Amino acid sequence: MLTTRYVTGAPNWIDLGTPDIEGASSFYGGLFGWQFRSGGPEAGGYGFFQLAGKTAAGGMQTAPEQGPPSWTVYFQSPDADATAKAAEQAHGSVRMQPMDVMDQGRMAILADQAGVSFGIWQPGRTKGLDVVQEPGSLCWVELYTADEAAAAAFYRAALGLETFAVTFPGGTYTTVNPAGEGEDAMFGGIVPLADDPAEDEAYWLPYFEVSDTDAVVAKAQELGGTVRMPATDLEGVGRMAKLTDPYGARFAVIKSAPPPA
Repeated sequence: MLTTRYVTGAPNWIDLGTPDIEGASSFYGGLFGWQFRSGGPEAGGYGFFQLAGKTAAGGMQTAPEQGPPSWTVYFQSPDADATAKAAEQAHGSVRMQPMDVMDQGRMAILADQAGVSFGIWQPGRTKGLDVVQEPGSLCWVELYTADEAAAAAFYRAALGLETFAVTFPGGTYTTVNPAGEGEDAMFGGIVPLADDPAEDEAYWLPYFEVSDTDAVVAKAQELGGTVRMPATDLEGVGRMAKLTDPYGARFAVIKSAPPPA
């Protein structure tokens, strides 16, 4: 599971690129109770979505040439430059070269072998998000891709991630965890793109924990969001839904099932 005990390869940050940061702040504030706090002039418009004073995500206003509105998942690296090189050697690419973010850390934006963007965060003063797993915060990530085996090989080579298959009625689900951390540290999954018929390109999908999936879906629609998949129960997992915000950024929400006794 995701924790704030960040280790190499684990998701440790997430941020939103949007054409309207004020509108997005209003949407996610109404949905999750977030408040947006600007990072100040030196941050170039970047800021932080906070939940009860704890950072749950980052975000900034972006121009059309910077790509469509989207959430970017970042993974912890002890050496952003080495990880960027490893990604290239594994047939990925570097979309933003490693750079220092003041004294907070070092980051890069990479793409996997299928062209899916993701981020790398090498911690400095900022280790990662302050809150995960709680209602209104990141709890899971999924990679939708046309070639699960190729994706697993890429992320193993670039980030050291390990995968294992979980069997459920009707099939299997490929989960992902940091190297050497075992199955209890799984933080996400790799899913066939065909399982998301609304999309035709590979992408990372973040999940946010909620207390009431149906209420959040209704609120998202009221605030201008779109339902991509209605609230659905998945036995032993929880009740989930896939949404987009008013600007098209994709995300999912889930009320997780309680762990087995």
